[in-house]
This record gives sequence, structure tokens and C-alpha cells, in this order.
Amino acid sequence: MTTSIQNLLDYNRNDPQLQSLKLEIPASCSGLRLDQALSTLLPEYSRSRLQNWIKEGHVILNGQVVATRQIVWEGDLAEVQTQLAAEDLSFQPEDIALDIVYEDDTLLVINKPAGLVVHPGSGNWQGTMLNALLHHSPRLAGIPRAGIVHRLDKDTSGLLVVAKTLTAQTDLVRQLQARTVKREYLAVIQGRPERDGSIDAPIGRHPSQRTKMTVISGGKPAVTHFVVEEWFAHHSLVRCQLETGRTHQIRVHMLHIGHPLFGDPVYAGKGLNTTPALRELIRKFKRQALHATRLGLIHPESGEAMEWCVDMPEDMAQLLVELRSNAVE
Repeated sequence: MTTSIQNLLDYNRNDPQLQSLKLEIPASCSGLRLDQALSTLLPEYSRSRLQNWIKEGHVILNGQVVATRQIVWEGDLAEVQTQLAAEDLSFQPEDIALDIVYEDDTLLVINKPAGLVVHPGSGNWQGTMLNALLHHSPRLAGIPRAGIVHRLDKDTSGLLVVAKTLTAQTDLVRQLQARTVKREYLAVIQGRPERDGSIDAPIGRHPSQRTKMTVISGGKPAVTHFVVEEWFAHHSLVRCQLETGRTHQIRVHMLHIGHPLFGDPVYAGKGLNTTPALRELIRKFKRQALHATRLGLIHPESGEAMEWCVDMPEDMAQLLVELRSNAVE
């Protein structure tokens, strides 16, 4: 071989996140940009990751830090100091407190607080419920998604079920697909619906705003039933029951019928023309007013019908107090 590629020539065993990869540029890569050459020589790393390492000064070419577009020639010497990306650390246990409502050898039911991300993803690779689950029960590392079978949005609070065995996870997924899992939510919405109702409207990705969902022809079937629990001056408390579990389903469906959720930063828009006191209340409430209050399912192991219910958290309870006070005024 005319090329010397010595991976792990210098491995820092005190910090296994760091590896020094020393390479000699072969004739086949002569004349390429540095990132292109490294992508060819180190196919186990993505081009974007290599480009980031170059930009951050973790790649040395002939003893110097250079730009991504630097042209390399046969015989040039490159040294790449590898770095772990945030996503590499995403499936690590973290000591994060969980509000456990129920637990046995098969199931774990959690009351998730608002603000806690359920599963690692872009911008939230650590500090998630999945990280907390791996710390609470290390054996969940052997279950896909650490046993998570359904999710709640970051700023939605309430009940989630986690499977502790692969068999239980498969069974719960099938229950969700069969629409036999009972899920009820409490939501504060803008406006005052005259009557209870059902919304049967397909949901899909917004055609131009890709971070949003919307009611759209060709979307996935979605059904939400709602009952009005209480009316306020300009808002209402409703209880929603899901037949399906689409992303942002309640938020999108309530917007669709003209009653977006109170405080929703994505779907509520500018809100109603209300009193200064209500506008200030909306400004202070930092999330959509949505809480998963009831969860019912068939236990995968025993076949027993089980159900759990949790009260809404303090921020929503206080919101109702203030809305009632505003209605009196």
C-alpha cells in the first residue's frame, strides 16, 4: 500500500471520547477539498460531522488548522481529533426525578411534568424522560426507545405508560393501533363552544411550515371527542378523548374548529381581543394549557383492565382560578 492510514494511533484511554486519527492523503484523493478527502478516507463519519470538526479546529493538516475547502495533495498529513456529538450521548442514564404513578415488572406509568422532553431529538439530546428511565431502570436499555410507546409534547403534562418488556411494548402498541387505550385530556381553549362535539379530520405535516401539523387532505385519520366542562368569560375548559394519537392532535383539531388552546406558542396565533388582565395572564402562562389526566388500558401480562387519573398541575389549576375570577369581574 502506498497510503498509511493509522486509525487510533494515539488513543487517549483516560477520555474514550477522544481519538486521534492520523492519515496520509493518497493519490486517489489528491486535488480534493479536505472535507471530501476525509469523507472518503473515514466513511464511518458523516460529511457534516467531519466539516464541523474542521471548522472547530479539530483537524490539523500538515501541522496547521485549515479551512474546510482547503485542497489536499498526495502525501499531505492530516490528524483528526474525533469528538462525540450531542446525539452520541443521548441514550445515557441521567438522574432525573420521575413522578411514578404505578410500577410493576411489566409497566411503568409516569405523570410527566410540563417542560420535560419525552425522547431525545434535535435540540434536546439530553435531559429527557428517556434518560431518566434508563437511570431508574437500567434494563430498559434493552427495549426499543427504552419502553416508550406513546409521547406527550414537551409542554404538555400528564400520564404516559412505559413498557418494561419487549412483549409488553408490542402488546401496548397493538392496543394503541386498535384504539382501545383510553386517553383523556383537560384543555383550556379560546372561546366558548356552544355544545360538546367530535372532530374527525385528517392531520398531516403543514405544506409550508414544516415544524407544524395541520388538517390536510391526504393526512392520517384523526378523531377527537370533546366535552365542555366549564365556560369562562372568553375561554372554556374542555375534556378531550382521543381515538387516534397524531402529533399535536388536540392542538391542531381545536384550532381547526376555531378554539385554539390557551397559551399555545405554535397554534394559538395572536389570540382574542380580551381585557388587559387576560392578556397579561396569557403572557405569563408559558405553555399550552393541556394535561393528560386519565389513562386506561389492558395490562399486557394479567389481562386486567387498569386505569389511572391525576389532577392537573398547579399552573393549570391556578389558571382556572384566575379565569373564574376574571369572569366574575
